[in-house]
Amino acid sequence: MNNLLILAEDAAEYAALLEAADLPGLEVSWARDATSAKALAAGCNLVLGEPPLVGEILESAQQLEWVQSTWAGIDSLCRSGLRRDYLLTGAKGIFGRLISEYVMTYLFALERRVFTMRDNQFAKRWKPMRYRPAHEITLGIAGLGSIGRELARSARDSGIRVTGFSRSGTPCDDVERVYAADGFAEFLARPDYVALTLPDTPATENLVDAEALELMKPSSVLINVGRGGVVNESDLIEALSNGVIAGAVLDVFEREPLDEASPLWRMPNVFITPHTAATSFPEDIVAIFIENYQRFINSQPLLHRVDFELGY
Repeated sequence: MNNLLILAEDAAEYAALLEAADLPGLEVSWARDATSAKALAAGCNLVLGEPPLVGEILESAQQLEWVQSTWAGIDSLCRSGLRRDYLLTGAKGIFGRLISEYVMTYLFALERRVFTMRDNQFAKRWKPMRYRPAHEITLGIAGLGSIGRELARSARDSGIRVTGFSRSGTPCDDVERVYAADGFAEFLARPDYVALTLPDTPATENLVDAEALELMKPSSVLINVGRGGVVNESDLIEALSNGVIAGAVLDVFEREPLDEASPLWRMPNVFITPHTAATSFPEDIVAIFIENYQRFINSQPLLHRVDFELGY
């Protein structure tokens, strides 16, 4: 018998979906917070949950064999000093479409001057404005995992030119040119929009700093839908204030929620969303868990296994 602990804000919904799935040899308990979960964790060998919450109960889960993350970002479980004597699997293949919808929504809203047009409407200003057709726009995607590749496909389907950046520089479908680690400066120089879909690892921490921002075109826009730690926020604020780049669309931040005192809130060339570009929908996560559970009980390799050292 396997004992699963579900640890998530919407744990009850996950539990209902798994109960309906009637998986063999699985007993399920659930909690919405780490305090409530600690008493349950001791008897569980499996955990399905949000990484920050799971991190708080790791030491209590002495029988732990496998954790299935409900989030794309698993950096909070890969930090130095945390135990790693269990299998960790991520949630992949489900967030690319959602991230693509977000990025493309803001890209075309900015290109078509939607926000300015709205202001003009309320001011009763009849002022036609020029815009670029899609084939004249270049989108650079830093991070070509499953999310970055899906975004590249969506952009190319819309007629946008796509370049990419990845650690290896391996060629990728729908990407005109992929730059490797030593080509980051060249990668930044071309795009009209730079979308960050990178994980939070030691190699990506503060990757986009003052020096990197200076390499971007003054007319370019930064879109961060990866992890907040990839961007040095102080450098970004200065760059946005001084016209080094034209604007930023930010869904993730160094600290969340974003501090009320942050200048980013009040900057007219910044668009902020509260880490909602890609939400974990329980039915999607449960589908991944079910497939991996069948593999687990049949002693087969699990899908989307995370390398603790790499952080993804």
